Amino acid sequence: MDWPVSVALAQSVPELPAGTDWSYEVKLDGHRMILWRTGDGVRLQARSGRDVTAAWGDLALAGHHLPAGTVLDGEAVITTEDGRISFEAAQARAASSPTRAHRLATQRPAHYIAFDALQLPSPNGDIRARPYSERRTALLNLLAELPDPTPIQAVSATTDRNTALTWYNTLHNKHGIEGIVAKRVVSPYRAGRTGGWQKIRRAETVDADVIGYTGPQTRPRALAVRLPNGRTSLTQTLSAPLAAQIARVLVTAGPAEQGRADTGETYTRIPSGLAVVEVLAGTTRHAVVTPLRLR
Repeated sequence: MDWPVSVALAQSVPELPAGTDWSYEVKLDGHRMILWRTGDGVRLQARSGRDVTAAWGDLALAGHHLPAGTVLDGEAVITTEDGRISFEAAQARAASSPTRAHRLATQRPAHYIAFDALQLPSPNGDIRARPYSERRTALLNLLAELPDPTPIQAVSATTDRNTALTWYNTLHNKHGIEGIVAKRVVSPYRAGRTGGWQKIRRAETVDADVIGYTGPQTRPRALAVRLPNGRTSLTQTLSAPLAAQIARVLVTAGPAEQGRADTGETYTRIPSGLAVVEVLAGTTRHAVVTPLRLR
C-alpha cells in the first residue's frame, strides 16, 4: 500500500438504514487519521494526505506496539475533564508546533479510535477488498494484543439498529458523540463516498429563512438559508416536490444577485422574508442542513 492512502467517506442521510446487512458505529468529532506502522516506526496521515506525526507524538508512540505492516483508519480525539469529546482541543493540537503539541499532550493526552483495518502484517497485506465484517474482526483481534492501558481502541459498533438509535439519542449531551455511521457488512473499503457507508449527525428541526437558491429559478437544486443562530448555509439537494413548491415562490423574487454562504458556496440571492422552510440542521460544527417542507 502506497502513502498516502485515499480514505473512504460516508454519505449523509436523514435516517439510519435498516436491515440485517448493516453495522452501526458511533461517530466521533475528532481528526480523521490513518495510522501506519512501518518497519521503521509510525507515521500518521491526515485525511488530506499530510503527514501529521509531529502533532500527535503520543499516538505515534503508542502505535509502536502494533506489528509492522499494520495500517488503520480512525479518529484522533481528545476529551475534556468531564469526559466529553472536544473538537476544539483536537483542532488546537493539530495546529500546534511540535513543541507546543508535546506540551498539550502532557496536559490532555489523545486517543486513537480505530474503525477499520486497511492492511495487516505479512502474509495478509492489503485487506481493503475484504468485507467490512472481516476487517472488523481483524481489527478487534489486532487491538486485543496491545498492552493495557493503551490509547488505541476500537470504535463502539453494533448490528442492532435500536441500540444504535439509543446511542444517537443519549450519547450526544453526555459524551459529545457526533452521530452514527452505518456500514454494510459486505462492503469493501473504497476511497470516496459510496452507498456502503452512510452517516447521520445530531440535528434539530428549525425554521430557516430562505435567502437564495442554486440552479435554475424554475427548478432549484438547493436553497441558501439563514438559520436561527445566524449561520448561512446551502441545504442538501431538494426533493422534486419541494423544488416545485419553492419554484413558485422564486418567480416573485425580482432581479438576481449573487450571494455567498458561510461555507464559501455561491448562490442566487432573494429578498429575506420571502420564504421560510423547516429544516434539519446539524448541531455540530458541520453545516449539514436537510430541507423538509415549505412553511
